Amino acid sequence: MPSINSLFTNPPAQPIKIAILAMGGEGGGVLADWLVTLGEENGYFAQTTSVPGVAQRTGATIYYVELFPVAAESGGSAPVLALMPTAGDVDIVLASELMEAGRAVQRGFVTPDRTTLIASSHRVFSMGERSAMGDGRVDSGVLIRQSRKAALHFIHFDMARVAEKSGSVISAVLFGALCGTATLPFSRQQFEAAIIKKKVGIKPSLQAFSLGLSRAQSEAKSGSARETAAGSPIPEKKQRSHPRLSHNNEINALLLYIRQKIPSCIHDIVIEGIRRLIDYQDPAYARLYLDRLQKLTQQAVKQDEQLLGETARHLALWMAYEDTIRVADLKTRVGRFERVKQEMRVRDGQLVEIKDFLHPRMEEICDILPARFGRWLSRPHFIHRILAKLLSRGRVMTTSAIPGYLLLYMLAHWRRMRRHTLRFQHETVRIEGWLWRIGVAAKRDRDLALEIAQCQRLIKGYGETHARGLRHFQTLMAIVDHHLHDLSPDHLRQLREAALADEQGEQLRACQRRLSLY
Repeated sequence: MPSINSLFTNPPAQPIKIAILAMGGEGGGVLADWLVTLGEENGYFAQTTSVPGVAQRTGATIYYVELFPVAAESGGSAPVLALMPTAGDVDIVLASELMEAGRAVQRGFVTPDRTTLIASSHRVFSMGERSAMGDGRVDSGVLIRQSRKAALHFIHFDMARVAEKSGSVISAVLFGALCGTATLPFSRQQFEAAIIKKKVGIKPSLQAFSLGLSRAQSEAKSGSARETAAGSPIPEKKQRSHPRLSHNNEINALLLYIRQKIPSCIHDIVIEGIRRLIDYQDPAYARLYLDRLQKLTQQAVKQDEQLLGETARHLALWMAYEDTIRVADLKTRVGRFERVKQEMRVRDGQLVEIKDFLHPRMEEICDILPARFGRWLSRPHFIHRILAKLLSRGRVMTTSAIPGYLLLYMLAHWRRMRRHTLRFQHETVRIEGWLWRIGVAAKRDRDLALEIAQCQRLIKGYGETHARGLRHFQTLMAIVDHHLHDLSPDHLRQLREAALADEQGEQLRACQRRLSLY
């Protein structure tokens, strides 16, 4: 048994501890296997374990690899290696996406005294970000600053773009970046030999590996960790030229309408709005959008660029509300199937099957029916209860097969009847009321009108997300109606931010009590 003094003068060898955080389809398991092969082929004991996340984006799979030098082990027995990473005890963290790097920092895997953090700077928004009441996106700049502060060495760039360029997956780029940092005691040839030995997409993997290695070396030399979260310089803002006239007479008429009757200060926003609404419905619907804006400009807001711009932007978003028809339309577009094939890197001759889980609520079915019938079906009676029970189960539909595709295709083409649906009637009343409040408030208090316009941020998505936002929006509009001539813009701003802060509305109710506004 070694003496106490010898333990201090000749401390025992320690394993190299590597944590990999990767989402489904990004090759995290392959990357872990490459590391194991790299170690075993070069005189190391190696062990890998994995703990899967809840889902593909609510939580990434954590792969954990430990490498222990064989030469350091006496007696011929294999070392006992850990099964999971421990906070404060990880040498290298590889993250396939910027938020996963943030998660690693939050869990304590990254420490400034020992950890090299290598991460892709692109973003795949989490469920929490997507379903937030307001803009739930986490600031990528904050993630980068915190990661840089937490790590001994931090390398980041847009590895998704590099992987796409090489026709491979992010894991190969991460493997190359790891080699480029020279953190592990292995040469480039040994890294590449591990890829070749596993026989998984050798050619594109080696190309992605080489690109990742070069980029990591460049990052380390130039100290360009101050890049933007997207991994590329911020593009210069270009002055937009006025769009040329289209060959479509209806679209030409819309563009001429904009030039003649809409203030020039918001032309860019309005043109984007009509593009969105033509795609959503048709040119006549886009004309309704312009009529509503033109009516507003005739009131006391004609020269207020900020108010007009915010109203134009939020009005376009609101008029393109998401319903079951819109969901079906997006799911049956050619671009969606091409995008899935591209993301899955499907080769010629390979078959892809796309399954969608559909769980429409009873309210969403009633919303897309003709108004009179939808109103009747929404009332509690026998047929309502039977249909609600059937819908409560949800179903998995193969949208890449003819039956599933045809069902969604017919539903998407129901948009021709959208103007006669119950949801369209409801949204028309709400939009007109919102615009009226903006116009009335603008005559007295421009800042209050601007706050009313921004309250549309509460209305987003579909299903439960939309229902919660709509409840909060109606609460704020009731307060505006009751206090229209004495409501402070700052108070309405506080109420809106409180409504965006949580789904349950507890902060909104607390803010109402504090301001005595009901």
